[in-house]
Amino acid sequence: MVDYRYSGHAVWDIKYHIVWITKYRYKILRGDVAERARDLIRQICQAREVTIIRGAVSPDHIHVLVSVPPQLAPSKLVQYIKWEVVQTVAGRVPGVAQEVLGTAPVGARIFLRERGHGG
Repeated sequence: MVDYRYSGHAVWDIKYHIVWITKYRYKILRGDVAERARDLIRQICQAREVTIIRGAVSPDHIHVLVSVPPQLAPSKLVQYIKWEVVQTVAGRVPGVAQEVLGTAPVGARIFLRERGHGG
């Protein structure tokens, strides 16, 4: 059964499956880097009222299934998370910045599944 979320003017069930892949699928998300990335994603989601349904950090990619309020666009959520994770992890771990960023930012693919209705 679907667990709808409620606000003053809406009832919704919006879920996004977000996958981040490191540049050239470098396997850099290990140990402290993976743990820090996971903690940052949790903090950012909690601050924006985003519920993490499932998540996994693999050496070369991150999967997150989230339930998001309707006022938060998926692109904004990805922007918040990606910016914070890349800046923090790349800034603190030597050599990671070049592997992650290269000449282009980390790739992100979003698979959208929306279900909701106004109320």
